[in-house]
Amino acid sequence: MIKPREKEKIMGHNEATARLDMPTEAQVPEIDPVKWEAFNAQRLSEQNLALSIVGGGLAAMIGAAVWAGVTVATGYQIGWMAIGVGFLAGFAVRQLGKGVAPTFGVVAAACALLGCIAGNLLSVCGFYALQESVPFLQMVRAVFSHPATMIELLKTTFSPMDLLFYGLALYTGYRCAFRPISEEEMAALSRH
Repeated sequence: MIKPREKEKIMGHNEATARLDMPTEAQVPEIDPVKWEAFNAQRLSEQNLALSIVGGGLAAMIGAAVWAGVTVATGYQIGWMAIGVGFLAGFAVRQLGKGVAPTFGVVAAACALLGCIAGNLLSVCGFYALQESVPFLQMVRAVFSHPATMIELLKTTFSPMDLLFYGLALYTGYRCAFRPISEEEMAALSRH
């Protein structure tokens, strides 16, 4: 049997400190249900799925272009750039779509994934353009106008680490897509 003092050493704290970490009832405002219904209805009416798709897509393409530029300039594919692409897509969806529904997270995640794939393809185009001494945009047009070529290049350049970074981009895009409730809005919703 573990003695109370030994338990504190194992757990790293005692019940008194554990209670300090927990918010008290006074710290958590009680939400007025009538105010919440009106507030939530307003937030739902402000959502704009079409704008979130356009904004998320454009942000992901900007992220893809930056990713490709950094990759070609350094000669290394930096997988962590995928998180940046996910953040950009999610942030654009949040700002432009003002979404609170899960659909907006899915849109941001999809945009992030497409941005990562585009970043990989643009990087390959950059390397081939340098190697073959052809204009970059000519290479991009040649690759992106043939879906079979795009798929073949993705297969050829695929690394199992890509799955990790794509997953991180999906997660980041999804998590960043939702409009948060500010402290001011939360205070306005309280029963006081």
